[in-house]
Amino acid sequence: MSPTDPTSQAALEAARRFTERTLTAAAFDAYVHAPVSEEEREEALRLIRWFSKRYRTPAERLAYVRRASARWSRPDRG
Repeated sequence: MSPTDPTSQAALEAARRFTERTLTAAAFDAYVHAPVSEEEREEALRLIRWFSKRYRTPAERLAYVRRASARWSRPDRG
């Protein structure tokens, strides 16, 4: 994704507006208390199984999080 790509910039702006929006208390409550579908549950469990196999030890998992956090903290979000 290039910083000069207008499609990417539009998508980033839409995502920014969505994540920075203000929710009413009722909207927040509805969101956090919505039931998790069976498909969402299975996908979450699948991802947890994959991550646990890929990073088998707590040290490997922590090392991954540290690398990812460093990446996410960079201004270019590389």
